[in-house]
Amino acid sequence: MRITGIKTFLMQAQFPPEEAYATAHRVDAAKGQSGRSGTRNWLFLKIYTDAGITGVGECSGWPRVVERAVQDLTPLLVGEDPTHIERLWQKCFSAMMAHGMTGVVGAGALSGIDMALWDIKGKALGTPVWNLLGGKVRDRIRIYGHASTPEVAVSLRDRGITAIKTGGVADIVAKVEAIRRAVGDEVDLMVDLHGPPWMTAKDAIVVGKRLEAYDLLFYEDPVAPENIEALERIQEHVEIPIAAGERFATIWGMRALIERELVDVIQPDTGRAGGLTQMRKIAAMAEAHHITVAPHSGSLGPVAEYAALHLLAAIPNALILERLEDDWAGRYEVITPVPKTVEGHIAVPDTPGLGIDIVEEADARYPSTGNLSVAGGPSTGAYAPGTFEEQVYFQTRFGRRSTFSGKRTDG
Repeated sequence: MRITGIKTFLMQAQFPPEEAYATAHRVDAAKGQSGRSGTRNWLFLKIYTDAGITGVGECSGWPRVVERAVQDLTPLLVGEDPTHIERLWQKCFSAMMAHGMTGVVGAGALSGIDMALWDIKGKALGTPVWNLLGGKVRDRIRIYGHASTPEVAVSLRDRGITAIKTGGVADIVAKVEAIRRAVGDEVDLMVDLHGPPWMTAKDAIVVGKRLEAYDLLFYEDPVAPENIEALERIQEHVEIPIAAGERFATIWGMRALIERELVDVIQPDTGRAGGLTQMRKIAAMAEAHHITVAPHSGSLGPVAEYAALHLLAAIPNALILERLEDDWAGRYEVITPVPKTVEGHIAVPDTPGLGIDIVEEADARYPSTGNLSVAGGPSTGAYAPGTFEEQVYFQTRFGRRSTFSGKRTDG
Protein backbone atom coordinates (compact mmCIF):
# COMPACT_ATOMS: atom_id res chain seq x y z
CA MET A 1 0.00 0.00 0.00
CA ARG A 2 1.31 3.43 -0.98
CA ILE A 3 0.21 7.02 -0.40
CA THR A 4 -1.12 8.64 -3.56
CA GLY A 5 -2.08 12.11 -2.30
CA ILE A 6 -3.33 14.40 0.44
CA LYS A 7 -6.33 16.72 0.27
CA THR A 8 -7.04 19.51 2.78
CA PHE A 9 -10.41 20.87 3.88
CA LEU A 10 -10.22 24.32 5.50
CA MET A 11 -13.41 25.69 6.99
CA GLN A 12 -14.67 28.48 9.24
CA ALA A 13 -16.14 27.39 12.54
CA GLN A 14 -18.74 30.13 12.89
CA PHE A 15 -20.13 31.84 15.95
CA PRO A 16 -22.64 29.74 17.84
CA PRO A 17 -26.17 31.22 17.86
CA GLU A 18 -25.93 34.63 19.47
CA GLU A 19 -28.28 33.90 22.33
CA ALA A 20 -26.64 30.57 23.18
CA TYR A 21 -23.15 32.03 23.08
CA ALA A 22 -24.20 34.98 25.21
CA THR A 23 -25.76 32.65 27.77
CA ALA A 24 -22.72 30.42 27.94
CA HIS A 25 -19.99 33.05 27.87
CA ARG A 26 -21.57 36.33 29.03
CA VAL A 27 -20.89 38.10 25.76
CA ASP A 28 -22.14 41.67 25.69
CA ALA A 29 -22.29 42.91 22.11
CA ALA A 30 -23.18 46.42 23.24
CA LYS A 31 -19.83 46.61 25.02
CA GLY A 32 -17.91 45.31 22.03
CA GLN A 33 -17.39 41.81 23.36
CA SER A 34 -17.61 39.31 20.56
CA GLY A 35 -15.68 36.36 21.95
CA ARG A 36 -13.04 34.51 19.95
CA SER A 37 -15.13 31.73 18.48
CA GLY A 38 -15.76 33.52 15.18
CA THR A 39 -12.09 33.36 14.26
CA ARG A 40 -11.81 29.60 14.64
CA ASN A 41 -10.74 27.68 11.57
CA TRP A 42 -10.80 23.91 11.36
CA LEU A 43 -8.40 22.19 9.00
CA PHE A 44 -9.20 18.59 8.15
CA LEU A 45 -7.25 16.44 5.71
CA LYS A 46 -7.50 13.11 3.96
CA ILE A 47 -4.64 10.87 2.94
CA TYR A 48 -5.38 8.64 -0.05
CA THR A 49 -3.75 5.30 -0.89
CA ASP A 50 -3.57 3.01 -3.90
CA ALA A 51 -5.42 0.39 -1.86
CA GLY A 52 -8.52 2.60 -1.74
CA ILE A 53 -8.14 3.17 2.01
CA THR A 54 -8.27 6.79 3.18
CA GLY A 55 -7.32 8.30 6.51
CA VAL A 56 -8.69 11.46 8.07
CA GLY A 57 -6.89 13.91 10.36
CA GLU A 58 -7.17 17.39 11.84
CA CYS A 59 -4.54 20.14 12.12
CA SER A 60 -4.45 23.13 14.42
CA GLY A 61 -1.91 25.83 15.32
CA TRP A 62 -2.98 28.57 12.84
CA PRO A 63 -4.91 26.38 10.38
CA ARG A 64 -4.75 28.69 7.33
CA VAL A 65 -0.96 28.66 7.54
CA VAL A 66 -0.81 24.99 8.48
CA GLU A 67 -2.69 24.12 5.29
CA ARG A 68 0.24 25.41 3.27
CA ALA A 69 2.64 23.40 5.43
CA VAL A 70 0.67 20.23 4.70
CA GLN A 71 0.86 20.99 0.97
CA ASP A 72 4.62 21.49 1.28
CA LEU A 73 5.05 18.12 3.01
CA THR A 74 2.85 16.16 0.63
CA PRO A 75 5.57 15.33 -1.96
CA LEU A 76 7.64 13.74 0.82
CA LEU A 77 4.80 11.33 1.56
CA VAL A 78 3.51 10.37 -1.86
CA GLY A 79 4.78 6.90 -2.75
CA GLU A 80 5.48 5.97 0.88
CA ASP A 81 3.98 3.06 2.82
CA PRO A 82 1.49 4.74 5.22
CA THR A 83 1.84 2.03 7.87
CA HIS A 84 5.40 3.06 8.77
CA ILE A 85 4.11 5.91 10.92
CA GLU A 86 7.15 6.64 13.07
CA ARG A 87 9.46 6.69 10.07
CA LEU A 88 7.22 9.11 8.17
CA TRP A 89 6.92 11.35 11.23
CA GLN A 90 10.69 11.52 11.53
CA LYS A 91 11.10 12.16 7.81
CA CYS A 92 8.70 15.12 7.88
CA PHE A 93 10.08 16.54 11.12
CA SER A 94 13.64 16.42 9.80
CA ALA A 95 12.52 18.18 6.62
CA MET A 96 11.05 21.03 8.69
CA MET A 97 13.83 21.49 11.21
CA ALA A 98 15.28 24.57 9.54
CA HIS A 99 11.97 26.32 10.21
CA GLY A 100 12.11 25.81 13.98
CA MET A 101 11.86 22.74 16.16
CA THR A 102 8.85 23.23 18.43
CA GLY A 103 6.60 25.57 16.47
CA VAL A 104 2.90 24.80 16.34
CA VAL A 105 2.62 25.36 12.56
CA GLY A 106 4.93 22.48 11.72
CA ALA A 107 3.61 20.37 14.56
CA GLY A 108 0.06 21.18 13.51
CA ALA A 109 0.74 19.87 10.02
CA LEU A 110 2.35 16.75 11.45
CA SER A 111 -0.60 16.24 13.82
CA GLY A 112 -3.15 15.93 11.05
CA ILE A 113 -0.90 13.80 8.85
CA ASP A 114 0.02 11.51 11.72
CA MET A 115 -3.62 11.19 12.79
CA ALA A 116 -4.62 10.14 9.28
CA LEU A 117 -1.80 7.59 9.10
CA TRP A 118 -3.03 5.92 12.29
CA ASP A 119 -6.54 5.94 10.80
CA ILE A 120 -5.28 4.20 7.64
CA LYS A 121 -3.33 1.60 9.59
CA GLY A 122 -6.30 0.79 11.80
CA LYS A 123 -8.57 0.39 8.78
CA ALA A 124 -6.00 -1.75 6.96
CA LEU A 125 -5.70 -4.08 9.96
CA GLY A 126 -9.40 -3.96 10.81
CA THR A 127 -8.90 -2.64 14.34
CA PRO A 128 -9.48 0.63 16.26
CA VAL A 129 -6.54 2.97 16.76
CA TRP A 130 -6.64 2.44 20.51
CA ASN A 131 -5.75 -1.19 19.88
CA LEU A 132 -2.65 -0.11 17.97
CA LEU A 133 -1.68 2.16 20.86
CA GLY A 134 -1.54 -0.74 23.30
CA GLY A 135 -5.13 -1.80 23.85
CA LYS A 136 -8.00 -0.45 25.85
CA VAL A 137 -7.63 0.59 29.49
CA ARG A 138 -11.18 1.99 29.72
CA ASP A 139 -14.40 1.83 27.71
CA ARG A 140 -15.51 5.43 28.10
CA ILE A 141 -13.86 8.81 28.60
CA ARG A 142 -15.05 11.38 31.11
CA ILE A 143 -15.55 14.85 29.65
CA TYR A 144 -15.92 18.33 31.07
CA GLY A 145 -17.97 21.26 29.83
CA HIS A 146 -17.59 25.04 29.97
CA ALA A 147 -19.71 27.53 31.90
CA SER A 148 -19.31 31.16 32.89
CA THR A 149 -22.58 31.46 34.79
CA PRO A 150 -24.25 29.34 37.46
CA GLU A 151 -27.22 28.85 35.14
CA VAL A 152 -25.13 27.23 32.40
CA ALA A 153 -23.26 25.16 34.98
CA VAL A 154 -26.53 23.82 36.38
CA SER A 155 -27.71 23.01 32.85
CA LEU A 156 -24.57 20.96 32.25
CA ARG A 157 -24.91 19.19 35.59
CA ASP A 158 -28.54 18.36 34.89
CA ARG A 159 -27.44 16.71 31.63
CA GLY A 160 -25.13 14.42 33.56
CA ILE A 161 -21.85 16.31 33.14
CA THR A 162 -20.01 16.19 36.43
CA ALA A 163 -16.96 18.31 35.61
CA ILE A 164 -17.13 21.98 34.60
CA LYS A 165 -14.50 24.57 33.74
CA THR A 166 -14.85 28.32 33.97
CA GLY A 167 -12.33 30.92 32.90
CA GLY A 168 -11.07 34.45 32.64
CA VAL A 169 -9.54 36.59 35.36
CA ALA A 170 -12.02 39.33 36.20
CA ASP A 171 -14.19 38.27 39.15
CA ILE A 172 -12.91 34.72 38.86
CA VAL A 173 -13.07 33.92 42.59
CA ALA A 174 -16.62 35.23 42.86
CA LYS A 175 -17.55 33.35 39.69
CA VAL A 176 -16.23 30.07 41.08
CA GLU A 177 -18.01 30.67 44.37
CA ALA A 178 -21.32 31.23 42.56
CA ILE A 179 -20.91 28.14 40.38
CA ARG A 180 -19.85 25.96 43.31
CA ARG A 181 -22.88 27.08 45.28
CA ALA A 182 -25.15 26.33 42.33
CA VAL A 183 -23.87 22.87 41.37
CA GLY A 184 -22.90 21.54 44.80
CA ASP A 185 -19.85 19.67 45.99
CA GLU A 186 -20.18 16.58 43.79
CA VAL A 187 -19.22 18.40 40.59
CA ASP A 188 -15.53 18.84 39.81
CA LEU A 189 -14.63 22.45 38.97
CA MET A 190 -11.65 23.77 37.04
CA VAL A 191 -10.38 27.30 36.38
CA ASP A 192 -8.57 28.42 33.23
CA LEU A 193 -6.91 31.85 33.30
CA HIS A 194 -5.88 31.38 29.61
CA GLY A 195 -2.19 32.20 30.19
CA PRO A 196 -2.49 36.00 30.41
CA PRO A 197 0.90 37.64 29.70
CA TRP A 198 0.18 40.41 32.23
CA MET A 199 -0.41 37.94 35.06
CA THR A 200 2.63 37.91 37.33
CA ALA A 201 3.55 34.94 39.47
CA LYS A 202 2.59 36.85 42.61
CA ASP A 203 -0.84 37.74 41.26
CA ALA A 204 -1.44 34.17 40.09
CA ILE A 205 -0.46 32.94 43.55
CA VAL A 206 -2.88 35.41 45.17
CA VAL A 207 -5.72 34.18 42.97
CA GLY A 208 -4.71 30.54 43.39
CA LYS A 209 -4.64 30.79 47.18
CA ARG A 210 -8.14 32.25 47.15
CA LEU A 211 -9.33 29.42 44.91
CA GLU A 212 -7.99 26.72 47.22
CA ALA A 213 -11.20 26.74 49.23
CA TYR A 214 -13.16 25.41 46.25
CA ASP A 215 -11.17 22.17 45.82
CA LEU A 216 -10.53 22.54 42.11
CA LEU A 217 -9.61 19.62 39.88
CA PHE A 218 -6.96 21.90 38.36
CA TYR A 219 -5.82 25.52 37.92
CA GLU A 220 -4.98 26.01 34.24
CA ASP A 221 -2.49 28.37 32.58
CA PRO A 222 -2.29 30.87 35.45
CA VAL A 223 0.53 32.73 33.66
CA ALA A 224 1.81 33.01 30.11
CA PRO A 225 3.02 29.54 29.07
CA GLU A 226 6.53 30.69 28.20
CA ASN A 227 6.97 32.07 31.73
CA ILE A 228 8.36 28.81 33.07
CA GLU A 229 9.96 30.30 36.17
CA ALA A 230 6.68 31.90 37.20
CA LEU A 231 4.89 28.59 36.78
CA GLU A 232 7.45 26.97 39.04
CA ARG A 233 6.77 29.53 41.79
CA ILE A 234 3.03 29.00 41.48
CA GLN A 235 3.47 25.24 41.74
CA GLU A 236 5.44 25.73 44.96
CA HIS A 237 2.92 28.06 46.63
CA VAL A 238 -0.58 27.05 45.47
CA GLU A 239 -2.23 23.92 46.86
CA ILE A 240 -4.23 23.16 43.71
CA PRO A 241 -3.14 20.86 40.86
CA ILE A 242 -1.59 22.98 38.09
CA ALA A 243 -2.41 22.34 34.41
CA ALA A 244 -0.69 23.67 31.28
CA GLY A 245 0.73 22.67 27.91
CA GLU A 246 -1.86 23.46 25.24
CA ARG A 247 0.34 25.99 23.42
CA PHE A 248 3.39 23.76 23.27
CA ALA A 249 4.16 21.02 20.76
CA THR A 250 6.17 17.77 20.68
CA ILE A 251 8.02 16.01 23.48
CA TRP A 252 10.68 18.72 23.37
CA GLY A 253 8.18 21.51 23.89
CA MET A 254 6.60 19.64 26.82
CA ARG A 255 9.87 18.46 28.33
CA ALA A 256 10.43 21.21 30.89
CA LEU A 257 6.84 21.12 32.15
CA ILE A 258 7.08 17.39 32.76
CA GLU A 259 10.68 16.83 33.85
CA ARG A 260 10.66 19.76 36.27
CA GLU A 261 7.20 18.69 37.48
CA LEU A 262 5.82 22.17 36.95
CA VAL A 263 2.39 20.72 36.24
CA ASP A 264 0.19 18.03 37.72
CA VAL A 265 -1.89 17.84 34.54
CA ILE A 266 -0.34 18.06 31.06
CA GLN A 267 -2.63 19.34 28.30
CA PRO A 268 -1.31 18.60 24.81
CA ASP A 269 -3.55 19.96 22.06
CA THR A 270 -4.52 17.00 19.86
CA GLY A 271 -4.38 19.16 16.73
CA ARG A 272 -0.96 20.72 17.26
CA ALA A 273 1.05 18.58 19.70
CA GLY A 274 2.59 16.57 16.87
CA GLY A 275 0.07 13.78 16.42
CA LEU A 276 -0.80 10.62 18.31
CA THR A 277 2.78 9.46 17.78
CA GLN A 278 3.98 12.36 19.94
CA MET A 279 1.05 12.37 22.35
CA ARG A 280 1.60 8.78 23.45
CA LYS A 281 5.26 9.66 24.13
CA ILE A 282 4.20 12.76 26.06
CA ALA A 283 1.81 10.58 28.06
CA ALA A 284 4.60 8.11 28.84
CA MET A 285 6.92 10.90 29.96
CA ALA A 286 4.13 12.24 32.16
CA GLU A 287 3.39 8.81 33.62
CA ALA A 288 6.99 8.54 34.83
CA HIS A 289 6.41 11.73 36.85
CA HIS A 290 2.91 10.82 38.08
CA ILE A 291 1.36 13.53 35.89
CA THR A 292 -2.06 12.99 34.35
CA VAL A 293 -3.12 13.82 30.78
CA ALA A 294 -6.11 16.02 29.85
CA PRO A 295 -5.91 16.96 26.15
CA HIS A 296 -6.85 20.50 25.18
CA SER A 297 -9.80 20.69 22.80
CA GLY A 298 -11.31 24.14 23.28
CA SER A 299 -10.74 25.43 19.74
CA LEU A 300 -10.54 22.11 17.91
CA GLY A 301 -13.01 20.38 15.68
CA PRO A 302 -14.51 16.91 16.16
CA VAL A 303 -11.87 14.86 14.28
CA ALA A 304 -9.19 15.73 16.82
CA GLU A 305 -11.73 14.97 19.55
CA TYR A 306 -12.10 11.43 18.22
CA ALA A 307 -8.32 11.00 18.11
CA ALA A 308 -8.11 12.09 21.75
CA LEU A 309 -10.67 9.44 22.71
CA HIS A 310 -8.39 6.72 21.32
CA LEU A 311 -5.36 8.06 23.15
CA LEU A 312 -7.17 8.40 26.48
CA ALA A 313 -8.60 4.91 26.10
CA ALA A 314 -5.11 3.42 25.81
CA ILE A 315 -3.02 5.25 28.43
CA PRO A 316 -3.10 4.62 32.19
CA ASN A 317 -2.74 8.26 33.26
CA ALA A 318 -5.73 9.70 31.39
CA LEU A 319 -7.64 12.28 33.43
CA ILE A 320 -10.43 13.88 31.40
CA LEU A 321 -11.26 15.34 27.96
CA GLU A 322 -12.32 18.92 27.29
CA ARG A 323 -15.52 19.26 25.25
CA LEU A 324 -17.53 22.28 24.11
CA GLU A 325 -20.83 20.61 24.76
CA ASP A 326 -22.82 23.62 23.49
CA ASP A 327 -20.61 24.53 20.56
CA TRP A 328 -21.76 25.90 17.21
CA ALA A 329 -24.31 23.57 15.59
CA GLY A 330 -22.16 23.16 12.48
CA ARG A 331 -19.80 21.03 14.55
CA TYR A 332 -22.28 18.21 14.27
CA GLU A 333 -22.78 18.60 10.51
CA VAL A 334 -19.21 18.24 9.33
CA ILE A 335 -18.41 14.76 10.63
CA THR A 336 -20.06 11.37 10.94
CA PRO A 337 -20.86 9.78 13.30
CA VAL A 338 -21.42 12.41 15.98
CA PRO A 339 -20.02 11.49 19.41
CA LYS A 340 -22.68 11.36 22.10
CA THR A 341 -22.25 12.33 25.74
CA VAL A 342 -23.93 9.86 28.09
CA GLU A 343 -23.70 10.34 31.86
CA GLY A 344 -20.82 12.73 31.41
CA HIS A 345 -18.77 10.33 29.30
CA ILE A 346 -18.17 9.50 25.63
CA ALA A 347 -17.91 5.85 24.65
CA VAL A 348 -14.63 4.80 23.06
CA PRO A 349 -15.19 4.00 19.34
CA ASP A 350 -14.96 0.34 18.35
CA THR A 351 -14.83 0.68 14.56
CA PRO A 352 -11.54 0.24 12.65
CA GLY A 353 -9.25 3.26 12.50
CA LEU A 354 -10.44 6.41 14.22
CA GLY A 355 -14.06 5.59 13.51
CA ILE A 356 -14.91 8.97 12.03
CA ASP A 357 -15.13 10.60 8.61
CA ILE A 358 -15.66 14.17 7.47
CA VAL A 359 -18.71 15.26 5.48
CA GLU A 360 -17.00 17.06 2.62
CA GLU A 361 -20.05 18.88 1.29
CA ALA A 362 -20.80 20.23 4.76
CA ASP A 363 -17.22 21.47 5.18
CA ALA A 364 -17.50 23.28 1.86
CA ARG A 365 -20.51 25.26 3.09
CA TYR A 366 -18.31 27.13 5.58
CA PRO A 367 -15.30 28.57 3.69
CA SER A 368 -12.57 30.19 5.75
CA THR A 369 -12.87 33.98 6.01
CA GLY A 370 -10.16 34.75 8.55
CA ASN A 371 -7.96 33.23 11.19
CA LEU A 372 -6.75 36.04 13.46
CA SER A 373 -8.08 37.48 16.67
CA VAL A 374 -7.12 40.10 19.20
CA ALA A 375 -7.48 38.35 22.51
CA GLY A 376 -10.03 39.90 24.80
CA GLY A 377 -11.43 43.30 23.96
CA PRO A 378 -11.92 46.72 25.47
CA SER A 379 -14.49 45.43 27.96
CA THR A 380 -13.35 41.92 28.80
CA GLY A 381 -10.89 42.84 31.52
CA ALA A 382 -7.91 41.61 29.49
CA TYR A 383 -6.56 45.15 29.21
CA ALA A 384 -6.41 47.98 31.68
CA PRO A 385 -9.09 50.62 31.01
CA GLY A 386 -8.23 52.87 28.09
CA THR A 387 -5.25 50.81 26.89
CA PHE A 388 -6.84 48.34 24.48
CA GLU A 389 -5.62 50.26 21.43
CA GLU A 390 -2.00 49.80 22.53
CA GLN A 391 -2.32 46.13 21.45
CA VAL A 392 0.71 45.03 23.47
CA TYR A 393 1.43 41.46 24.50
CA PHE A 394 2.68 42.20 28.00
CA GLN A 395 1.07 44.82 30.19
CA THR A 396 1.26 45.75 33.86
CA ARG A 397 -1.95 44.95 35.76
CA PHE A 398 -3.73 47.89 37.36
CA GLY A 399 -6.83 47.83 39.54
CA ARG A 400 -5.55 44.90 41.51
CA ARG A 401 -8.04 45.20 44.34
CA SER A 402 -11.08 45.03 42.09
CA THR A 403 -9.53 42.32 39.91
CA PHE A 404 -8.24 39.97 42.58
CA SER A 405 -10.39 40.72 45.62
CA GLY A 406 -12.85 37.95 44.95
CA LYS A 407 -15.73 40.44 44.99
CA ARG A 408 -17.80 41.14 41.93
CA THR A 409 -17.38 44.63 40.50
CA ASP A 410 -20.68 44.65 38.61
CA GLY A 411 -22.88 44.66 41.69
